[in-house]
Amino acid sequence: MMKKIRNIAIIAHVDHGKTTLVDKMLLAGKLFRDDKAELDQFLDSNDLERERGITILAKNVSINYKDYKINIIDTPGHADFGGEVERVLNMADGVLLLVDAFEGPMPQTRFVLQKAISLGLKPVVVINKVDKPNCRPEEVQEMVFDLMFSLDATEDQLDFATIYGSAKQGWMSDDYKKPSDNILPLLDTIIEHIPEPTVLEGKPQMQITSLDYSNYVGRIAVGRVHRGELQEGKDVALCKRDGTIVKSRIKELNVFEGLGRTKVASVKSGDICAIIGIEGFEIGDTITDLENPEPLAPIAIDEPTMSMMFTINDSPFFGKDGKYVTSRHVYERLMRELDKNLALRVESSGSADSWIVYGRGVLHLSVLIETMRREGYELQVGQPRVIIKEKDGVKLEPVEQLTINLPEESSSRIIDMVTKRKGEMQTMERKNDRIHLEFTIPSRGIIGLTNNVLTASAGEAIMAHRFLEYQPWKGDIEKRQNGSIIAMETGNAFAYALDKLQDRGRFFIEPQTDVYAGQIVGEHSKEGDLVVNVTKSKKLTNVRASGSDDKAHLSPPIVFSLEQALEYIKEDEYVELTPLAMRLRKIILDENERKRQKAKTPQTI
Repeated sequence: MMKKIRNIAIIAHVDHGKTTLVDKMLLAGKLFRDDKAELDQFLDSNDLERERGITILAKNVSINYKDYKINIIDTPGHADFGGEVERVLNMADGVLLLVDAFEGPMPQTRFVLQKAISLGLKPVVVINKVDKPNCRPEEVQEMVFDLMFSLDATEDQLDFATIYGSAKQGWMSDDYKKPSDNILPLLDTIIEHIPEPTVLEGKPQMQITSLDYSNYVGRIAVGRVHRGELQEGKDVALCKRDGTIVKSRIKELNVFEGLGRTKVASVKSGDICAIIGIEGFEIGDTITDLENPEPLAPIAIDEPTMSMMFTINDSPFFGKDGKYVTSRHVYERLMRELDKNLALRVESSGSADSWIVYGRGVLHLSVLIETMRREGYELQVGQPRVIIKEKDGVKLEPVEQLTINLPEESSSRIIDMVTKRKGEMQTMERKNDRIHLEFTIPSRGIIGLTNNVLTASAGEAIMAHRFLEYQPWKGDIEKRQNGSIIAMETGNAFAYALDKLQDRGRFFIEPQTDVYAGQIVGEHSKEGDLVVNVTKSKKLTNVRASGSDDKAHLSPPIVFSLEQALEYIKEDEYVELTPLAMRLRKIILDENERKRQKAKTPQTI
């Protein structure tokens, strides 16, 4: 029975077709009718995942094919979710490396692949989207080999099988010039090249590498049985990260079947299962024999590189459209997130209603904020800050590898932009009429860069970055020079007022928007903040003269995404989030109080 299991994790860069491929594999496993598959993405079930087209949470599914059970673990492709990737790879025996036939391996592919190779997993390379014009499958296959070689892959790992195809069109083949009409060659390659799980006899051992949650039974421990056999109703020892051992009982055992789970009496070494009934566990804890507990080494988790202040919403508009607005609500929600979000840390800021939340990057933290907002929470968040360390008296900061793929005509402006932010160019090469640039840059320099790069390249640039290491402090980086336009009083913004102020800067609001005193309504065209009255209406008189009653001609307002807003704000500003609105504001709303604070603060020259 055990020889019939294959455990594979899927690695791919954002938007290379990973979720589409898994959907087609589920289809091949006769789990769905084809017409339903056209309508749905089975794995990216979370609204945020579908909207952004990225996988955020790792998921487990399985298919049955030719008497084999293939457990598929879908991993996030973005480096900000490294906490997810690290632990799910511990469940696999091999990986499917999915690469776009035009773009080739990208930085985030490298990030996850590096982890897989160091764990000794056997790769199978899938070169996807060979139906695209300008694709170069053979060249990409060479690039993958070079990448694996540079990551110190073993000879066995370098001897990988390659499959070509188009997940969207639903075919795979070992020769891209001879398309097949199904995805079965890929499943055959998995069975042939991915090793079967090693079956270890002896006392049971299982490391908890993931978790699920049910409103009926609470937290469910998910992991792969490392050794022996787990049985329903049996007493076990839960060995925690800090060395303590707690007696526990397995109430129910489930294995993954298709998209769901099936109840079983026992699970043997090599299979992936879910355990109900274990209380108070953390990711990385080991479930083992009660008489002779032998814990496995805990999983190393990537450290956070960025922090952000989270606080309750205390603006004049608080509580208008949110369901959960108190500090107790926000605190409990952050504590719940810690249960499943491994790379997150929460610390008190010294105040009863604000916390410092540490994460892997702006995207990692913004996904949490957006999820809370959709659940009905109101909160305010401060400017993202990188975590600075000190070693032997030297100040260290996180440094990232940044790659930008862009048209040649905008390359000089963007190189200038990145080098001003202390970026150092590593390579520059031409690829099919486009320039491929690689830099090392401090994490601080990436905050706010995406927007500027897209503007300078007319939306053509493709940008990706991943954490490298901590390096000595690179010096000061110039920040946003332009000041903010701030509303003077609370009320309704008039088109007349906005029209008269257009030469002062660009606005973030439309006419008829409710604003409050201290809210940021636009960006000043010069340095320094500007306080304006956007609620001023036109005074009516009984005099009518031609030319004095021209209609207001307004430029469209700038609309920020959540990440753009977080990257845009300055140290003395917050982003206020409610289920229906996102506003920028000054931390101190009162103009006179802001002036007093500024006078107290010593000016640095």
